[in-house]
Amino acid sequence: MPRRAKGEGCLCKPNKKCKIWYAQFYDASGRQVRISTGTAIKAEALAELRRLMGKSESGKDVKPSKLTYADIRAGLLSNYVERGNKSLRVLADGSEAIVGLRQLDTFCGYTPENPGIAVVKITTDFAREFARVRIAEGVGPAMVNRSLQCLRRMLNIAREDGKLGTVPKIRLLKEPPARKGFLEREKFEELLAALPPHLRPLILFLYWCGVRKGEAVQIEWPQVDLKAGLIRLEEEQTKSGDPRVVPIPDVLIAVLASVKDKAGRVFSATNLRTEWERACASVGLGTLENKKSANGWNYQKYEGLIVHDLRRSAIRNLRKAQVSEGVAMKISGHKTRAVFERYNIVSTDDVQAAMRAVENSAAPISAKTVQSAPRTQRKSLKA
Repeated sequence: MPRRAKGEGCLCKPNKKCKIWYAQFYDASGRQVRISTGTAIKAEALAELRRLMGKSESGKDVKPSKLTYADIRAGLLSNYVERGNKSLRVLADGSEAIVGLRQLDTFCGYTPENPGIAVVKITTDFAREFARVRIAEGVGPAMVNRSLQCLRRMLNIAREDGKLGTVPKIRLLKEPPARKGFLEREKFEELLAALPPHLRPLILFLYWCGVRKGEAVQIEWPQVDLKAGLIRLEEEQTKSGDPRVVPIPDVLIAVLASVKDKAGRVFSATNLRTEWERACASVGLGTLENKKSANGWNYQKYEGLIVHDLRRSAIRNLRKAQVSEGVAMKISGHKTRAVFERYNIVSTDDVQAAMRAVENSAAPISAKTVQSAPRTQRKSLKA
């Protein structure tokens, strides 16, 4: 094999134990440079070599980045603020949080006093190891993916900001199918009776209207028009950022009309999770199992119907009432049909009812016709 010409650059490894490829080339001043590519995959390392050489030829500094996890984390939070993402929450201590970010902070060694690991150490293998550790801790793939999505997004933002040249491939785990839980009318009334009175207006609203719980708990009395039977959600209260008007059923109008002090928040969610789990367990919609943590703490593990299943139930009820898809989406607040379809639950009863409707729309076929012998026999073909 002919020797590589000086200046073309190459990939190498400092020793036999090293798995990471290093890019080696001469910069514009003739000085030899050797920089870690941060990957053990040769194709990715070759792409990084070409990027570094191109950067060097343009007169830019190719020294290893001193970027830390804290730097790209700050970029992620800033991006959430700039875009007005509703999933960015402010905790009681004033810190900002995103689903999945706290677990990533712990794995990367980040604290307010410690910037965490260097970004060059965040590789595809690093993301795989994070997923492996989290799965071993008993965490589901969906929750692991929320953290991986945070990591992938903060790396991409750093690249867009010109702080990173390339980013490692962050692959997500396969998640289980979307939940299919919904609640029939009879069972809903049984559950409603098992809940404390202060939670019943909220649960009624979620079941009939399909509004998100986070949207419902923000509603205040000036937004309610009991005469018109409407509640107006403001743009800062909705996940989509679009205001919308939600009709409310007569039963909820009667309940809200009986409230004497119509000030502040309309719906109470005090102890919602605990009371919901107890009520579901009492009517056979869930189970509560006594457990003990590794630290010796006693707790109850719940499995069964969740509050968000009321949203699925509302959308299914709207469809069964033959409300048009466009109107149903305006009530529930879905912006895309693809997401709406995930909540459009079809039960066995729905499928059976559809077949009965098809049969009733045409002349019936006699079972005798199906079971009788053929009137004529086919004649065998002659050669």
